[in-house]
Amino acid sequence: MKTDNSPLADDVMQTRLWDYIDGLSEQNEGIAVKKLVAENSEWRAKYHELLEVHQMISATELEAPSMRFTKNVMDEIAKNHIAPATKNYINNNIIWSIAFFFITLIVGFVIYGISQIDWAASSTNATGINFSQVDFSKVFNNTFVNIFMMLNIILGLMLLDRYLNKNKKQFQRY
Repeated sequence: MKTDNSPLADDVMQTRLWDYIDGLSEQNEGIAVKKLVAENSEWRAKYHELLEVHQMISATELEAPSMRFTKNVMDEIAKNHIAPATKNYINNNIIWSIAFFFITLIVGFVIYGISQIDWAASSTNATGINFSQVDFSKVFNNTFVNIFMMLNIILGLMLLDRYLNKNKKQFQRY
């Protein structure tokens, strides 16, 4: 008997053999497959290969989960930290501290900007104070601004460190 080695022929052969092994093929089809297995060595080899696979599959029983499977899973989940509601983990003190940091930074920039104004252009104002006589350069010089900025950055980093350590301790408690 002439055989065709194309992938389509292999697929057809496997499908027909699986139907025969599973008992799903019609009577005429089953007789034809039985005859092909008896006469053709390629069909016989494929039949024995698929029969072994079928026996291995049917020999292994599927494990059913235990009766307490769902309860066990829920118990394991309960052991883990569950995130609290947003209201519980947002600390208003932290928010106010961050706001204070940025407000201080903005006020510092405003004061620095005011110090850079040329007050000599208008020697007197509505209060009657002559700002041209006040020497702001001694108070607001470049070094002062740099120190102010470094101090704010250090304070901001310290605040961030405290916040992260507090969160870490709360997380470890659970």
